[in-house]
Amino acid sequence: MPAVCDSFLDDIEDIVSAQDPKPHDRQFRKESIIPKVRKRNSQKNVEADEDPPSDSIIPGVQKIWIRTWGCSHNNSDGEYMAGQLAAYGYKIAENAAEADLWLLNSCTVKSPAEDHFRNSIRKAQEGKKKVVLAGCVPQAQPRQDYLQGLSIIGVQQIDRVVEVVEETIKEGVCEIWLTSEDTGAYGRDIGTDLPTLLWRLVEVIPEGALLRVGMTNPPYILEHLEEMAKILNHPRVYAFLHVPVQTASDSILMDMKREYCVADFKRVVDFLKEKVPGITIATDIICGFPGETDEDFQETMNLVGEYKFPSLFINQFYPRPGTPAAKMHQVPAQIKKQRTKELSQLFHSYNPYDHKIGERQKVLVTEESFDSKFYVAHNRFYEQVLIPKNPEFMGKMVEVDIYEAGKHFMKGHPVSDTQVFTPSITKPFAKGEVSGLTEEFRHALKNGSESKACPSAEKQKVPLSHRMVMRLPWQQGGSVLKILSLSVALLAVLIAFYYGGV
Repeated sequence: MPAVCDSFLDDIEDIVSAQDPKPHDRQFRKESIIPKVRKRNSQKNVEADEDPPSDSIIPGVQKIWIRTWGCSHNNSDGEYMAGQLAAYGYKIAENAAEADLWLLNSCTVKSPAEDHFRNSIRKAQEGKKKVVLAGCVPQAQPRQDYLQGLSIIGVQQIDRVVEVVEETIKEGVCEIWLTSEDTGAYGRDIGTDLPTLLWRLVEVIPEGALLRVGMTNPPYILEHLEEMAKILNHPRVYAFLHVPVQTASDSILMDMKREYCVADFKRVVDFLKEKVPGITIATDIICGFPGETDEDFQETMNLVGEYKFPSLFINQFYPRPGTPAAKMHQVPAQIKKQRTKELSQLFHSYNPYDHKIGERQKVLVTEESFDSKFYVAHNRFYEQVLIPKNPEFMGKMVEVDIYEAGKHFMKGHPVSDTQVFTPSITKPFAKGEVSGLTEEFRHALKNGSESKACPSAEKQKVPLSHRMVMRLPWQQGGSVLKILSLSVALLAVLIAFYYGGV
């Protein structure tokens, strides 16, 4: 029960007592106040339009260098964070030495990648750089000594994929990557499946734009082989699929706790190669998993020799402390190294594209080659085709004649009378423009475009490519997760600047 007052006020004015100053008295006292003038140090005068110092904690005035290790999923996280930070006004630095803060985005798949990650942290600390860590390494093992005292961003998932694709296609994106740790498992927790999602996506992707379906393990794709074959034959979907096998030994697959056998993998590959003519199947191999015998390894060599995968990712096994595999009997390092070398030699013994010399292909141009000598394009089967640099081709589909083939690429001359086709609804973004922003976020940017802390997206300079990498949802409530992901990222950056971060 609330306390009962002993007396009641007739009106709120009764609160004012006779001793309190009247309005006239308060005004008189205000006029009699003489403000104190601070003396200014003439040697430290700052121009009004001068940029804040680089160590300022005002959002949006610092330079951030972003480095990513790992899979396309990790690259997606890196591009997403870069775009959002740039939209808030931060400058994305291409030179690590010029940056005020390093945002290091890691992957736990391979020990060498983690070693580079650890070395980069040490280098940042030695250079007195502020540090923010992202990715699965700090989240999986946050108590590692070298992570102590640093700002860490956890892995977040993005939901509502179709809506994001619809919005993105309106900004000029011509290639979409749909990727996750296991794309084939999509929807199992929310009452749907991957084919349902893919059919929804191809409905909104315009003609000429292409969707690349990411890695999927055999168990889940086996459930949808018929529908997946139809989708991979769709003109707006690359006839490409990454299906890891890891080893051709069933006993080793059992030790790896994989939920499939070699026969399952072969069934997937054989079915898709039959139903999707020319399809590219990429796969992964781990050399030297604990307990792998010479016979086990020979089975893997036979599998690669049989299928001659055009894209093969060969990984030498590295034990991760604390995992069950680390406690198993290890294959000697020298044997692991030798097996990796033998498998690599087998892979390089065949040329998968020689028979395509002389073909005329339609290719989608998406980026510049590492040596800056060519533009990189991909044909219907996601095979890499290098073509002469012509700014009119970027983000567009052109016809080329293949005149040369290497191990990992082909080279093509544009057909003289080729029609350059623009798949996007609008003009593609120039390099550095931010894509993938939600309508709410874009509206907020527009309203605050004159604010230093939140300039308009058109003014941002962030090195993003013409493709957009999508990540899959593993739980609902994606709009909230997206906001949390951005909020955590920005908060971590601000905390790192405020407390020194190193």
